[in-house]
Amino acid sequence: MSKKVILENELVKAEICTLGAELYSLIRKSDSREYIWNGDGKYWGRHAPVLFPFVGSVKDKKYTYSGKEYQMGQHGFARDMEFEVLSEAYDEVKLVLLSNEDTKARYPFDWELYITYRLKGCSLLTEWKVVNTDDKTLYFSIGGHPAFLCPKDDKGRVSLDNGAMLYFNDLKELKYKLINENGQVKDTEIHTRKLEGGFLKLSNEMFDKDALIVEDGSVRSVEICNAARKAELTIEFHAPLFGIWSPAGKKAPFLCIEPWYGRADGEDFNGTLEERKFGNLLQAGAAFTGGYSITLER
Repeated sequence: MSKKVILENELVKAEICTLGAELYSLIRKSDSREYIWNGDGKYWGRHAPVLFPFVGSVKDKKYTYSGKEYQMGQHGFARDMEFEVLSEAYDEVKLVLLSNEDTKARYPFDWELYITYRLKGCSLLTEWKVVNTDDKTLYFSIGGHPAFLCPKDDKGRVSLDNGAMLYFNDLKELKYKLINENGQVKDTEIHTRKLEGGFLKLSNEMFDKDALIVEDGSVRSVEICNAARKAELTIEFHAPLFGIWSPAGKKAPFLCIEPWYGRADGEDFNGTLEERKFGNLLQAGAAFTGGYSITLER
């Protein structure tokens, strides 16, 4: 049975669900403002899922490892599994998911996935730790998919078309790739959007062809700003790539900024699990750490 864990300090309150170790809510206490999407299935029924052991889609919903073919859905399976709470305090929770016979039938490795959420001032820190408990090399991807409510305009409207912006420090243009109708990356196409002083104006039409995939590993933070160019929150990460997404054609009132250690297969990819672009590997007994932070403006 899933349960909700509440984290709280003098500035921020967060709610984590043990199903998928998913962030459900992040509230600024000074004005009770909610920043995380409510999961309304009319637009998208999730809040901030953890993507593991795959990010995005594998080509034709299958992959090959050690001469055997396996079926795999989009973003892996951790987001739909029940995590165990290892420790819990007023401002921190640590959860774990372990491989089992069911996961090994779909993904033939032994592993441990630890997820820690910690409040620090106005920030929520998310840490992922993957441990290879197998006797062979582990190949995996991991990523975040937090959905943030759009800034309100002066009439209280929440929309991507109300002048909301993203800010990228010291960036003059945003280069990105798109995915095709089957969820594979179009690696041969590079798209560019010019930035005005680091600002990118958002709109629903930006996502008519689904997510924007940014492979510029130098980007370490993204600010979501209102029409007055005032930052409302900042997402910081060290991931080599990230996605920007809102559901195509739905005019949804939220935007996802997704730090990724891995991505969907390219549309021309025909290799094995070991050969996937941006994939990660761990030797037997080794551990990987990654994650991101969300900082709310006071």
